[in-house]
Order: sequence, then C-alpha cells, then structure tokens
Amino acid sequence: MSTDPAEGHDVTGSRVPEGSSVPPPSARPASGPASETPPSGVSEERPGRQGVSRAGATWTAVIAGLVVFILLVVFFIQNQDMVQVHFLGLIGPVPLGLALFIAAVAGGVLVAIAGAIRIIQLRAAARRARRTTPPGR
Repeated sequence: MSTDPAEGHDVTGSRVPEGSSVPPPSARPASGPASETPPSGVSEERPGRQGVSRAGATWTAVIAGLVVFILLVVFFIQNQDMVQVHFLGLIGPVPLGLALFIAAVAGGVLVAIAGAIRIIQLRAAARRARRTTPPGR
C-alpha cells in the first residue's frame, strides 16, 4: 500500500490513519507475477551476480571433501590406541579410530538403505496416483 504523504491517502484511495507507519514502496515486497519464485533448478538473475556453475559447485564440493578428509586424518591420529573388538564371533585388535569409523560408516549405510526404501515407496505411490487420476485434473 503506497501513500501520498501530502494527502495521507494510499494509491487505492483509502484514507491512512495518522500516526500509522506505511513502509515506502521500495521496502515492501512486490506482488504479482514478478515476485513469484522461479521454478526449481532455475537461478534468478540479478545484476552483477552470476548463477552457480557446475565448475563452481564441483570446486565447492572438492573443498568440503578435503576439509572432511583432514578432519578424519586428525581423528585417526588422535585415536590410535588398540582395542579388542568382538563382532559375530570374530575377535581381534583394531585401532580405536578405525573401529569408530567403521561403525559410523555402517550406521550411515543403514540410514541410506532406509531412506532409499522410503523414496521407492513414495515414487510408487506417486506413480499409482498419476495412473488413477483422470485426465484434465
């Protein structure tokens, strides 16, 4: 709602009560098709700013991977004590860092399997819904 400060009316002609603060047009979000968010996967172009490229995303992923790798190396160096591990009838000494890393990876694999099963279920339900929905809806 934009106001004319000299008259105290907004652009629709409604009277704005005195003492009420109406933000200037530049401070309010625009309405209509221009303010809609772009479809997924489409970057909004802004003056002086370019979208994300594959090379830039790859570079960011490589840097993040290196940071994780460095943290893992530090973890292994600090946890070199040998521990006795018992698993499915197997018994043996293993460095503590390696035992914890294997347990973490195994936990991640279990979570990934559970997530994959759920995604498959949701895709099957969506496929069934598309088949049963009459055309034109």
